[in-house]
Amino acid sequence: MSNTGFDAKEFCANLPLQPGVYRMIDAKGEVIYVGKAVSLKKRVSSYFQKTSLAPRTQLMVSHVAAIETTVTRSEAEALLLENNLIKSLKPRFNILFRDDKTYPYVILSGHEFPRLGFYRGTLDKAHQYYGPYPNAGIVRESIQLLQKIFRLRTCEDSVFNNRTRPCLLFQIKRCSGPCIGQVDRQSYEIDVKNAALFLQGKQTEVMEVIHDKMLQASERMEFEQAAILRDQIQALRRIREKQFVDNGKALDADVVACAVSPDGTGKVCVNLAMIRGGRHLGDKSFFPQNADDYTASHVVEAFLAQHYLNRTTPPLIILSENIERDALQQLLTEQCGHKIIMQSNPVGEKRAWLSMATENAQLALKQMMNRQASQEKRLLALQQVLQMPGIQRIECFDISHTLGEATVASCVVYDNCAMRNNEYRRYNIENITPGDDYAAMREALTRRYQKIVSGEGQLPDLILIDGGKGQVTAALEALHELGISDANLVGVAKGEERKPGLEQLISPAFEKPLQLPIEHAALHLIQQIRDEAHRFAIQGHRGRRGKARTSSSLENIEGVGAKRRQKLLGRFGGLKGILTASIEELQQTDGISRKLAEKIYRELH
Repeated sequence: MSNTGFDAKEFCANLPLQPGVYRMIDAKGEVIYVGKAVSLKKRVSSYFQKTSLAPRTQLMVSHVAAIETTVTRSEAEALLLENNLIKSLKPRFNILFRDDKTYPYVILSGHEFPRLGFYRGTLDKAHQYYGPYPNAGIVRESIQLLQKIFRLRTCEDSVFNNRTRPCLLFQIKRCSGPCIGQVDRQSYEIDVKNAALFLQGKQTEVMEVIHDKMLQASERMEFEQAAILRDQIQALRRIREKQFVDNGKALDADVVACAVSPDGTGKVCVNLAMIRGGRHLGDKSFFPQNADDYTASHVVEAFLAQHYLNRTTPPLIILSENIERDALQQLLTEQCGHKIIMQSNPVGEKRAWLSMATENAQLALKQMMNRQASQEKRLLALQQVLQMPGIQRIECFDISHTLGEATVASCVVYDNCAMRNNEYRRYNIENITPGDDYAAMREALTRRYQKIVSGEGQLPDLILIDGGKGQVTAALEALHELGISDANLVGVAKGEERKPGLEQLISPAFEKPLQLPIEHAALHLIQQIRDEAHRFAIQGHRGRRGKARTSSSLENIEGVGAKRRQKLLGRFGGLKGILTASIEELQQTDGISRKLAEKIYRELH
């Protein structure tokens, strides 16, 4: 079946019947597929013996020029090796899921007065962690709720240990003020315990405890305290009504559901719903690459391996598909130190969870396909209006600064109908006249495309410049100096009154500026990419400017050297903390005298 000259029959004859991993390699020496097998001989031979292979598999086999194998001691070990190779090699015929960062948690620290906060990273036994949550937004929402109800501190230790006055959070009743002795340790511990119960999904138990405290406070005629406890109960009741709650079992589970597009395009979505303490914390949708012609079972199996290996796993994973689960269950059980069960035919409440996750997968897939159809329509319109039918990859540049300070250039990438965040780049612009946008644009394009001259990378189909004729001319000069004369270049000028929809397109290829109708699909795509470049540039500029000002505002004070500056920033958690500190608080910093503290205070205010 292979047209590369690879002798499959001879190769397969010498393969062992042991478990292992195989890597298919094309004529260029690139690994195009990685697979695992209980029996290497049987599995690899099947690719060259069967005549009913799927079209995608037939295409893959036709490119095979060599196969490498690795024998393992067990199927579980083969699964682990396969997963590691897929993540590192990213073969183009394997189903690939985006390798997300570590999921976020809510943390209750192990301090005398525990801190409530957002956490992402390796878990430490000294603290309590709740989650993981599907995204950072849900964690922050949970923290805000807990602040309102239990008033736990969220400040870092450097701030907490050095406060002498109540902060804004105390004044708006989002913190009980343990840093300044406004709450005793025992009362604070009760709030921490109740917050922990809440995070475990035991809202009813928390409400009962608070209700008893409210009655006791009322009997002691402490009506102000009773009113605070009453408000806590009401807030908890509203939260409970909004959430899907388990019937007291406080179960931890993940629900994995797969949806496949009904139009035969092979688009797939895997939805992960996280249940912690019986509460539905939220969902996350995944859209794998290279999933065409694969069944939903294969997609779910690939997701489980790529997602859970080397990651914390709940004891129960509910699945929408039947898969070969024995090796994976064994591997995850060994990895986590507790039994992992995968269930594909749940009953009762777990079935309701699965139905919910399946519905969300279908909805997310439909929304993604609608977005993609809209992007394809916009891209086609742009190709037509510019008379450039080959446009697929677009790179857009913007410059951001404040009166010439901390100039940053951004480059964002649009490719295959989507923004490619991992390919974005920023350039800190130095050695130009402050405020010279033309010089900044020249430097940005020179740094971006000088690698192309040396044979690395490729020129995009279209370069967008956020600016008018001057910026376009500067960009052209930079490209010509690099010896690049075949680039498609378009400037996006803001037009009259700088209103969206009045943009003019300027290019050496146009006789005069082109202004598209406000509802034109091509204009919408240009605005989308231009706005993203603008956002990315401003974000970089603000970060650079803030860092420079934090440093320079202290550097300008005579007597504050590098060591004292470092001690001040560490003690108060940054310039913001220093600005809110009193002279007495500044004086408590090691190496800062009363006289110097007064000087720092005067200079900063």
